[in-house]
Amino acid sequence: MFDNGAVLETAYQPEEKRTAFIVWQDGKWTCEPSFSPGSGERLVPYSSHNNLIKHQVVLLPSQPEEYISEENLVGEIQAFVHRYVDVSPLFEKIASYYVLLSWVYDGFNELPYLRLRGDAGSGKTRFLLTVGSLCYKPIFASGASTVSPIFRILDAFRGTLIIDEGDFRLSDERAEIVKILNNGNAKGFPVLRSEASGRGEFSPRAYDVFGPKLVATRGFFEDRALESRFLTEEMGQYHLRDDIPINLPSSHKKEALHLRNKLLLFRFRNLHKRKARESLVDRSIEPRLNQIFVPLLSIIENAQAREDLKELARRYHREMI
Repeated sequence: MFDNGAVLETAYQPEEKRTAFIVWQDGKWTCEPSFSPGSGERLVPYSSHNNLIKHQVVLLPSQPEEYISEENLVGEIQAFVHRYVDVSPLFEKIASYYVLLSWVYDGFNELPYLRLRGDAGSGKTRFLLTVGSLCYKPIFASGASTVSPIFRILDAFRGTLIIDEGDFRLSDERAEIVKILNNGNAKGFPVLRSEASGRGEFSPRAYDVFGPKLVATRGFFEDRALESRFLTEEMGQYHLRDDIPINLPSSHKKEALHLRNKLLLFRFRNLHKRKARESLVDRSIEPRLNQIFVPLLSIIENAQAREDLKELARRYHREMI
């Protein structure tokens, strides 16, 4: 984001196998191979041969696409989630609005996380793949052999972390993931790491890990403060709906790309307009719960959906007590 109001986003066009910048300024967008903000600088996007982009560890939009209305866009997101994932109707709505929140998350100071909890085979990974593919610059960390690259990828791309916590069973790796989750829901709390310099010295380096996150776990976190940052869905409670495909079809990725393109335009139009609304704070519940619910409530325009989420916040409050 630049002082003159220009916003720059990286796009990846899969058919041409090339990356480009989408430049948004004065209500219009253009596609550029590079961008010169002045002062002799020239910015170029990551190469299409970048390992993370090539192997779809990070997913990007290809170009902005028009949508009918915000309500219609939410409906498209919810229909996509419903088609491939079996969760409760309320969590389906929450996930749809969380996708919207992820595209304008940098306008907020605190964020909630979404979490799926359940045994193997309960549908957690399907949820991560489906909802995660719609979020802002999703970073799929499931199956990572070590945690250390995650700090660097998050700091470089500033996207949505999609993580299967069950893949990090070793105690030291689990502790590193907890650091990212504890520091990543509020601005101003980077993770500090010691980096070796070329001269054999160790220098502290700050990594920004703030951003939306989708997490799948089999159990609870021991840290109760961390537990309170999640909006959680218990998986495997009911029989799988008959209309849910057992294997994802090839059309899944194309559908997700078109929705990401529409959400990119939503980001451009709403980036500086969406803020946490103080009027939505409920003084009858815990301050921490207000911190995680107010950003999501601030995105929701539908009165019934907002009331459903408020009732969920009150239920969480009763459970905490």
